[in-house]
Amino acid sequence: MQAPRGRPALVINGPTNWAIHGRTFTRWRMETPLIQPDEIYLASFPFGDVAGMKLRPVLTLSGPIGPIPEVIVAYISSVIPNPPLPSDIVLDRSTAEHSATKLKAKSALRLHKLATIHASAVVRRLGQLSAPTISEVDQKLRMLLGL
Repeated sequence: MQAPRGRPALVINGPTNWAIHGRTFTRWRMETPLIQPDEIYLASFPFGDVAGMKLRPVLTLSGPIGPIPEVIVAYISSVIPNPPLPSDIVLDRSTAEHSATKLKAKSALRLHKLATIHASAVVRRLGQLSAPTISEVDQKLRMLLGL
């Protein structure tokens, strides 16, 4: 594709645009993905003690909020604390109740580790929680937040 002089070529490839600047490829999303609460996504999650982000599974607690869409998420870790905290829920994909999570390993949903992230930090959907686990999440969040 030939672009006007001084302007990058714009190649449209399905739902993603790729701008070609010489040999540099820049990718950006065309729209915010449809993010639903109570689903597990792969997203960039902020580190607590160091500046930076890490790609990890998260549970969405809200849909996109605001003109620059943000979502509230809870941290999921494959490191299971011993003993688990009262705000933790162990997700084991090998059980029927948690098979739809699509997590690679037995993991801990850490409900005391919440973050608000930009919807653009959400990379892709992994799976979902069962109805009994969603009820357990609601109960533990109410307890944790004193609601």
